[in-house]
Amino acid sequence: MADDLKYGYKGAEPTQSFGNNTGVFDPNDINNLIADNKWTTFGQLELIHTENASSVSSVEFKSSTGTLDLSYNVHFLTINNFKPSNDNAQLVSQVSSNDGSSYYSNAYQFAYQEGKSGGTFGESRTNDFSYLRIIHTTGNATNESGNGYCYFYNLGDSTKFSFQTTQQVCMTGTPELLMQFGSGLFYPNALVFNALKIYSSAGTFSATASLYGIRYS
Repeated sequence: MADDLKYGYKGAEPTQSFGNNTGVFDPNDINNLIADNKWTTFGQLELIHTENASSVSSVEFKSSTGTLDLSYNVHFLTINNFKPSNDNAQLVSQVSSNDGSSYYSNAYQFAYQEGKSGGTFGESRTNDFSYLRIIHTTGNATNESGNGYCYFYNLGDSTKFSFQTTQQVCMTGTPELLMQFGSGLFYPNALVFNALKIYSSAGTFSATASLYGIRYS
């Protein structure tokens, strides 16, 4: 961009920040501002951390390590190629309010619907469980895996309950295609949850897990 016509202005460059862009912008201006994290794009996904897990019991995202950024009100988690060591294990989540020293293991609430390619459809629901589900029962044979995504709401807001929504698909140990979608409530108190753990309901697992923040305000 020309120094004497930066963002459409001659002379002093105007201050640019997210939510407060000033000037007339050409594509190069916009690309430069995006690179500087100064261009206003509400709803954009911003990668916080990716974990390439291999034969682990759990993966933790924590504020203290920078792998969980609570400046976002909404987080987005993608799970690619979940492979459990135990046949028909699930990938599940828990939250902590003490940076992962301990995790809440009761009072989770959820309602899910699931269907199998063989024609079986049903639902599962409870108001008191030990975790929330991310990926349903997944087989451990070659080429059997699970994939899905979750949204997390209000993890860093002490005035609101925190929720999870999920949608996923997997191959069970039958093998049979299984899909699931639904929502859950983390521990039913308005708390700041500064650590999030995902783990296999049995044994270890491998997967690529990427956590994003959604910038919308």
